[in-house]
Amino acid sequence: MKPKFYLTTAIPYVNALPHLGHSYELVATDVIARYRRLAGYDVLFLTGTDENSLNNERKARELGIPPQEYVTKMSAEWRKTWDALNISYDDFIRTTEDRHKRASRGFFQRAYDNGDIYKNVYEGFYCTSCEAFYEEEDLNAEALCPVHEMKCEWLSEENYFFSLSKYQDRLLKHIEENPGFIEPESRRNEIVAFIRRGLKDFSITRASMKWGIPTPVDESQVIYVWFDAVINYATGAGFPDDMEKFEKYWPCDLHVIGKDITRFHCIYWPTMLWSAGLPAPAKVFGHGFVTLKGAKMSKSRGIYVDPVQAVQEYGADAIRFFLVREIPFGQDGDFSWEAFVARYNADLANDLGNLLNRTLNLSTRNFDGKTPPRGTPDAADRELAEFAERCRVEYVALMDRHAIHAALEQAMALVRAANKYVADTAPWTLARDGQTERLAAVLYHALEAVRWAAVMVTPAMPTSAARIQAQLGITDADPPQDIASLTWGGLRSDAPLGDIAPVFPRIDLKEEPAPAAEPAMKSEPVADTIQIDDFAKVDLRLAEVLSAEPVPKSDKLLKLRVRVGDEERQIVAGIAQHYAPDQIVGKRIAIVANLAPRKVFGVESQGMLLAASDDGGLCVAEFDRPIASGSKVR
Repeated sequence: MKPKFYLTTAIPYVNALPHLGHSYELVATDVIARYRRLAGYDVLFLTGTDENSLNNERKARELGIPPQEYVTKMSAEWRKTWDALNISYDDFIRTTEDRHKRASRGFFQRAYDNGDIYKNVYEGFYCTSCEAFYEEEDLNAEALCPVHEMKCEWLSEENYFFSLSKYQDRLLKHIEENPGFIEPESRRNEIVAFIRRGLKDFSITRASMKWGIPTPVDESQVIYVWFDAVINYATGAGFPDDMEKFEKYWPCDLHVIGKDITRFHCIYWPTMLWSAGLPAPAKVFGHGFVTLKGAKMSKSRGIYVDPVQAVQEYGADAIRFFLVREIPFGQDGDFSWEAFVARYNADLANDLGNLLNRTLNLSTRNFDGKTPPRGTPDAADRELAEFAERCRVEYVALMDRHAIHAALEQAMALVRAANKYVADTAPWTLARDGQTERLAAVLYHALEAVRWAAVMVTPAMPTSAARIQAQLGITDADPPQDIASLTWGGLRSDAPLGDIAPVFPRIDLKEEPAPAAEPAMKSEPVADTIQIDDFAKVDLRLAEVLSAEPVPKSDKLLKLRVRVGDEERQIVAGIAQHYAPDQIVGKRIAIVANLAPRKVFGVESQGMLLAASDDGGLCVAEFDRPIASGSKVR
């Protein structure tokens, strides 16, 4: 029996169409799913759309159409994008489907029966974009959302709450005993720090909304979107309609999500599962974001790449390959058309494409369009075969731990080694000199290296890999071309080769094919002039950052501990979307040292750091040589 592997993506709101940043998660997850199939696993790959959101309902009202009609239309558009990118999902779930409504209500009932859901009154400021309540001290005087900078609404209603605090110790113990539960390590550290500050029960229903799934215990309340959304992973595995399927695939082996929603998946979701009497997922992986030439992708600001247009111009495989080859999985990455063309031409057109074309052409001319006989390998042939096996072993180890970019490097290392092998053995000279037996052996081993490389790049470039295999003469009658049964010498001798055609024609970037607007780099106008005495009131000092951690309930803020001379103080800075905590520690920065303390998100800030920003991002002011902390900045 094949081992099972169940993996999922996050499910997005459908109040806007996807851009390339959204596509990265689906492509990376698809590569993992395709690899697992190649490795002999029974894979269940789930994706879908989150449709019970107030954001979706409001967008529908703006357009003057019923919410269900709107989300149905938009879900189909998202699905078209994933199909264009050749995403091989096994199931596409929509949270407005009846199966998910049954799952959410059944799940809620289980937690309720376990005593973990109770009724209470909640009052507070509510951000409709975040779909979350905020404490008053978290907001400024205008009650603006700290994330979206939109005015929050004051809501007071009776809701049902989930006893999250009850599971704090169990969750910390689970993370400690299962170090692979949250990856990468930086995300795990953030989650542990957040839990240790204390978990609070949270509201899981809304009385003021009608768009959503009614609770089974009170039809006047609908289930909060974030509580219902994560249940989709259980729905897709068969809960509660097909418990035989559910018991086969659950727990989920891998949730792939963006780093911005790790708290919901690493804190709320496992505790919800335990409350419902179900095991936690095996692993949650929080990937980074993709920027466009350093700027955060945003359709509203015109800074984005349309994935469908990109596929129409260059093909799905080229876009897929760049995203997972260029960006280390788990880290932030950047996209530019210049980098895309450079990577494509170097790895695919020049290396893999050139190796394929010249070996096929030589084989066709010298062996009547058939695969040459393998012959008796010499030292160079054996060296290439041994190197290929080392690459395969390392490739499997890297893919098993989701290091996709490094695994693909093993495939390209084999391609480069094969190109060197061809250059060293010079088959064109062997052909000219009539050394047919040796020529056959060289071309066979070169073609076998191409076959191995094609198998290894299949998860990233399934269509291109299939075209390569067809040109190698591989048919359905041959053994499966998978990583589980890959052995050197598996290419059939004397088999008819396919029609030769460039798989990776070289490309030149003449103009950007998708509407990817450049970030506006206009500087803000200079403020009104001040007198030197006014400036003298500001005491600027050099400070060394000793530690940094996220501020609870904020995606923008970091809490910094800094040394200013002999003193240590705490500063809250809005730089979390530009610097990870470990990226800011150790920096020597400039701060306003005599700013009156104030509370930000309930945390006291004893100063303010200096930074420059534009539409392309934010950069903290630093010093280019060692100067003692506490030194006055003039």
